[in-house]
Order: sequence, then structure tokens, then C-alpha cells
Amino acid sequence: MNQLDQLKQHTVVVADTGNFLQLAQFAPRDATTNPSLILKAVQQPDYAPLLADVVKAHAKLPMEEVVDRVLVRFGLEILKFVPGRVSTEVDARLSFDRVATLARARRLMALYEAAGVGRDRVLIKIAATWEGIQAAAELEREGIHCNLTLLFAFCQAVACGESGITLISPFVGRIYDWYKKSAGAHWVEAERAGANDPGVQSVARIYRHFKQHGLKTEVMGASFRNVGQIQALAGCDLLTISPDLLAQLQAQDAPLPRALQAGGDSPRVTFDEPTFRYALNEDAMATEKLAEGIRLFAVDAIKLEALIEAQR
Repeated sequence: MNQLDQLKQHTVVVADTGNFLQLAQFAPRDATTNPSLILKAVQQPDYAPLLADVVKAHAKLPMEEVVDRVLVRFGLEILKFVPGRVSTEVDARLSFDRVATLARARRLMALYEAAGVGRDRVLIKIAATWEGIQAAAELEREGIHCNLTLLFAFCQAVACGESGITLISPFVGRIYDWYKKSAGAHWVEAERAGANDPGVQSVARIYRHFKQHGLKTEVMGASFRNVGQIQALAGCDLLTISPDLLAQLQAQDAPLPRALQAGGDSPRVTFDEPTFRYALNEDAMATEKLAEGIRLFAVDAIKLEALIEAQR
């Protein structure tokens, strides 16, 4: 049995891609997208006609509505290949605007529902800022399920769990990137691999805390740089993995045991807005990677808009 099949015995496998034609070979349960993945997909010959079709049909709408229809169209195509859920992201430029995030999320969900897709099959992705978490909590009360992304700090995870968010996506690889860059010449890869990887350690801490304190929010490790990070998190609720790494797992047949176990002795903590903002500020890695992540997603959102404008 290959490692991908072994992983599925411990963890729900999710494909992290906008390239829905690749999904069948890996048989994931869910799929996630983001602005960068959609931008990458629509520039490929297989997907350019889809973009053209959406733009042609809705050319007279405001740009943000056309973008949402492109995102949902990709989501609808992805749902033909996965039995579970698709995650579709709210524009990162709204990360600090609770009201605008709510409006955008509701519109995305309305587009899915108009296409006959129920709320149980969609997760609205929102950046795990304080404003994003508050918006997501409100959406959850309305029955719109959310995936809180760009999550780097323990306080972000706890605030989501305490707010009843459906799912969080802590970013393993970007945490790893920060610590590796910070260490510079002192970084020893072999010493920081597997369970010692700082990104793996972050997700493991969150997972154990949630299980210990009965928080129902699902933990989905994301943003992987290598299969070792994935192997070290076997047993996490879900892992969202790029097609390249899914293929690497599929090509290996060494034993892949469950690595992540529930249990721990961390005290239960909660955050209000001041304590959340201070805790995030105290975490230099999380502060920098959250800001950087929002900027990068915003850049790709602007590039997607430029592609759309060129076809109008």
C-alpha cells in the first residue's frame, strides 16, 4: 500500500489545487483553492476557456462579482471530482473589514446555492485576522461554514476554536520558511526535520490543545514544503496537499504510521480583542507571515482581475 493510501487511514486527505483535472488520480475527499492557485490555473490552456466563458457571460457585472463567479465556477468543477467540500476564498484585501468580508462570503455562498450546491459542501476561506474570525463566527451562526486560513499563531487557532469555526488551516511550510530564514547559516535541516520541524510543532500543539479541551474545530495542516512534514502530521484531522506532494506520497510504499496523538496538559485559554492582538504582536513569525500572506494573495487577486479585464 502506498503512503497516500496509508495516510488516508489516519487523516482526511485534501487536494490543494485549482487544477481540478488532476484530482481523480489522487481521490481526495475535499479540495482547497486560493487566489494564487486559481490565478495559476486560469493561465493554463486546459482552464483558459473556463475563464473566458465566465467573463463573456458576466462581462457587464462589477469586477468583484465577475471574480466571485470565476472562483465559484472553479469550485463547481472541483465538486464534480471530490465527494466532500471545496474551500473558496474571500478577497484578501478585505482581511481587516468584517462587514465587507460578511457580504463577500454571503455572495459566494449564494452563488453556490443558486447552482444547486448545499452549504455542507462549501467552506468559505477567510484570513484569520481578528476581523476575519469575528466575521466567520457570524457566518457560522448563519449556517455558512468557514475555513480560517493564513494561520500561524496559537492565539489565532484558539480564537477560531473558541468561536466555533468549522475548520482552520495552520500553515506548516510558511512557518518552516520563517524559522529557516531566521536561523540562516545556523539552520541544520536534519535537526529540524519531522517532529522537530517548527511548522509541524505548531500544528501538533494546536491539535493536542483542541482535542484536550474538546474544541470541535477541525485542524487541517496546510502549506507543505516536503513529504516529511506530511508524514510527521499523519493523524491530524485533515491535511491539504499539493498535487506534486500527493504524487510523491503515491510513489512511496514505506510504512506510514500515525504520528500525531491526542492528549496534552496545556491550560485552556481564551482571547478577547486586546489579548489576541497583543499575543499576535508578541509572535514575530506570525505577525510577519500573516502580513506577507495577505499581501501576496492580494497581488494575485489583482493579477486575476487584470486577466479578466483584458477579456472584457
